[in-house]
Amino acid sequence: MEVTALQKRLGWWSPEPRGIVPLDHLRITKSMRQSAKRFEVRVDTCFVDVMRACGDPSREDGWITGEFVDAYTRLHELGWAHSVEVFDREGRLAGGLYGVRAEGFFAGESMFHAQRDASKVALMALVELMRESGMRLLDVQWCTTHLASLGAIEVARDRYLSLLAEALASR
Repeated sequence: MEVTALQKRLGWWSPEPRGIVPLDHLRITKSMRQSAKRFEVRVDTCFVDVMRACGDPSREDGWITGEFVDAYTRLHELGWAHSVEVFDREGRLAGGLYGVRAEGFFAGESMFHAQRDASKVALMALVELMRESGMRLLDVQWCTTHLASLGAIEVARDRYLSLLAEALASR
């Protein structure tokens, strides 16, 4: 029996508590600043490549399927989904992240690195871009140990929903 497009479902994760990165609390170490000098940051130049790298089946806990890439590529084409890409001096994609933007809100979906610190450089660039454009909320879903080391915190659902409403109304 074939499954139709209408029958397919995407799970919507709404963790309690929710992980966010306060834009004024990103931890940038001296070594991260030094690493950033080795890379060039671009935005939205190779969205699909970033998604595919994030969805590499050899990565532990992989969840990004081909159908997911197709759906987010369409969101990218419509101007909702964006990528921050980090390239090394030889022009190779070294790391990056992608997510969805709505007004003053960015929902980070996934990040990857092929070279040391490249995903951290992408996050640094994203936060700077968000600050420059007056955005207010960076959602990272889960507050992992890695993200917590960069300044991510957990917030209760009611606080998160309040921050989300403010961010969506802020532009």
